[in-house]
Amino acid sequence: MSDPATRPTVRPLAARRLAAALLGVGALLLAVALSLGVGSKGLSLGEVMDGLWGAGGEAGSIMREQRVPRTIAGIVVGAALAVAGALIQAFTRNPLADPGILGVNSGAAFAIVVGVAFFGQTSPSGYIWFSFAGAIAATVLVVAIGAAGRRGPDPLRLTLAGVAMGAVLSGFTASISLLLPSVFDRLRYWGAGTLAGRDLDLIADVVPFVVVGLVLAVLVARPLNAVALGDDVAAALGARTTLARSGSIVAVTLLCGAATALTGPIAFVGLMVPHAVRWFVGPDQRWIVAVSLLAGPVLLLVADVTGRLVLPSGELPAGIVTAFIGAPVLIMLVRRRKVSGL
Repeated sequence: MSDPATRPTVRPLAARRLAAALLGVGALLLAVALSLGVGSKGLSLGEVMDGLWGAGGEAGSIMREQRVPRTIAGIVVGAALAVAGALIQAFTRNPLADPGILGVNSGAAFAIVVGVAFFGQTSPSGYIWFSFAGAIAATVLVVAIGAAGRRGPDPLRLTLAGVAMGAVLSGFTASISLLLPSVFDRLRYWGAGTLAGRDLDLIADVVPFVVVGLVLAVLVARPLNAVALGDDVAAALGARTTLARSGSIVAVTLLCGAATALTGPIAFVGLMVPHAVRWFVGPDQRWIVAVSLLAGPVLLLVADVTGRLVLPSGELPAGIVTAFIGAPVLIMLVRRRKVSGL
C-alpha cells in the first residue's frame, strides 16, 4: 500500500480543467473591465464607476447608452457562438467546423436580409424568426450533404459543403443588398458584425433564445461524448445519437440565429474558442461547453476593444477583427498534421 503522503491528490487533467475554468473567469472579468473602461473617449475610473451607478453628464451617457449595452451584447453573442461551435465540432466530428465555416451564420444572415427586404422587418424582435429559419435550413442542408453515403458524416465533405453553402448565400445576400439600396443602408454595419448601437431592449429580445440554447447545449454535452467515438460505438454504449444530434441542431439554431439577429454574422469565434479550450480540458464535451461559455465572450470583447482603438478615427467592427485573427488560425489548423482530437 502506497504512502498517502506520496499519492497525488489531484489528477493532472482535473487540475488543468480547474485551472482553465478559473482562468476563464478571470479573463472574462478583465475583458468586461476593458470593454467598460476603454474607448475612443477616455474616461477615468471614477467616471466609469459613476456612470455605472447612474450618474448624469457625458460620462454617464457614454456608459449607459454605449459601453454597457455593447459589453452585455459581447457576453451574450460570444457565449452563443463559442458554444455553438463546440456543438457543431462534436456532432459532425469535424475539428475545423464552426457556424461560419458550415454556413449557419450565412443562412441566418440571408434570411434576415430577405425579411428586411421583402417582409418589412426592421428590428431583431421581428426578423429573429427569419434568422432561426435560415440557420436551421443551412444546418440541416449542410449536414444532409455531408452525411450522404454509406459511411455517414464525413468531416471533409461537411466542410466543403458548408464553405460552398456560405459562399452562395453570402452572394445572394450581397446581391439583394446592392439591388435594394434601402436594405443596404439599413444593414450596412450589421452585415460586418458589430456590437455597437445595440441597446438593452434589443438584447432583451434575444437573450431568452440564447438561454434556451445554452441549456440544451448542457443537456446534450454528455451524449455527444459518445457520438464523438462513432455511431457504432455510441449505439453499443446506449447513447441516443439521433436525439443528441437533433438536440444539438436545435441548440445551434437558437444560438446562431439569436446571435446573428443581434450583431450580424461574426465568424471564427466558434472555431477558435473550442479548439483552444480542448487543448486545456481534453475531449470531454461537458467541460468544453462550460469553458467555451467563458472564453467566447473574452475573445469577442477583446476584439471589440481592439476595433475601437485600432483606427485614429472611427472603429472597426468586431466581426472584421475576429476575421483578421481567425483566418491565420484556420490556416495554422489546416496545416497541422494532427489537430486537437475530439
